[in-house]
Amino acid sequence: MSTADGPRLQVDVEKQMEGFYLAVQLEADTEVLVLFGASGSGKSSTLDAVAGLQHPDVGHIRLDGECYFRRPRPPATGPRCNLPARERGMGYVFQNYALFPHLTAEDNVAFALRRHPARQRRAGELLERMGLSSLGGRYPRELSGGQQQRVAIARALAPGPRVLLLDEPFSALDLALKARLQGDLLALQRELGLVVLYVTHNLDDAFAIGDRLAVIQEGRVRQVGSVEDVSRHPVDEHVAGIVGVRNLFRARVTGSTTEGLFLDWDGTPLETPQPLPPSSVPPEITAYIHPEDVKIIYPGVPLMEAVRHNLVEGHVVGHRRRGGGHLLLTHLSNGHEIEVAFQDYAYADLSLEPGQTVQLSLRRDAITTLSPHH
Repeated sequence: MSTADGPRLQVDVEKQMEGFYLAVQLEADTEVLVLFGASGSGKSSTLDAVAGLQHPDVGHIRLDGECYFRRPRPPATGPRCNLPARERGMGYVFQNYALFPHLTAEDNVAFALRRHPARQRRAGELLERMGLSSLGGRYPRELSGGQQQRVAIARALAPGPRVLLLDEPFSALDLALKARLQGDLLALQRELGLVVLYVTHNLDDAFAIGDRLAVIQEGRVRQVGSVEDVSRHPVDEHVAGIVGVRNLFRARVTGSTTEGLFLDWDGTPLETPQPLPPSSVPPEITAYIHPEDVKIIYPGVPLMEAVRHNLVEGHVVGHRRRGGGHLLLTHLSNGHEIEVAFQDYAYADLSLEPGQTVQLSLRRDAITTLSPHH
């Protein structure tokens, strides 16, 4: 978790890129901050700027107040700085590992310690820490993907950095190996008190390793917060789409009261609990409901208050297991689809195979309205 006692990285930079404008503002303490977004959103460019491999047009990068980059935004003036990458002392693990093919594993790590008086011994210690003590004499081509990844991490840690940058580090590995390496990385981060910026476009990776999540789209940070909070409470529909919120829909507002809104979702009437000031009620809204909050109604059973509203009929078009439960895909009469998630013990006596008709309740209190699309 983040601590106030460890290093603090502050990033506020802008740069004209090909196809978009990078304008990123971030702060990270001793934690794993996940930079999350689609390919081409600016995640890797942000890492490169922090590492000194790419030079922003304006802004600043500081670590514990020490200037790594500064170029004031006009008309402001003042001193400038731009430390070369080799002087920033940051560890960087690239997506393709970037190991030297003509050097052994030990020599790859030792290369990052070229000024260290006992670099071979230190390289051996780091390989041992990564569980590779017997493989120091092998070349990258003689190592598996996971072993190469461990060598790359050992090399990045060799100079004793306070900041570790990881660009899609485990994307090419199988799930079991990825989980093991993510656990090792978390242990190292806690042990060494590192600021870690971890780039990924896989939300499962973010949950596995992240303390906080920064969602980046088209060169800008859209939302920063805990992984759980951002994924369950996206700030707007931009972020909702990026983090893969399920059951996202757009509906026309047909009325409003002090208690909520009345909606028309392509012919399906819905109610939501979000009260909006009358002056700010838009003609259309975007909303979502988590699959866990869509309930299947038992035929012939009196309805409880929680599921009395927003009743819709659908047909099961898909049914698969998910963890300790099930995920049901239903096609509604308005032409849209809704996902329903439930545990093994729920609805056990109902036939929920494809083709079956089901009645659902989109729980009124569980529908969340998002900020308008900009």
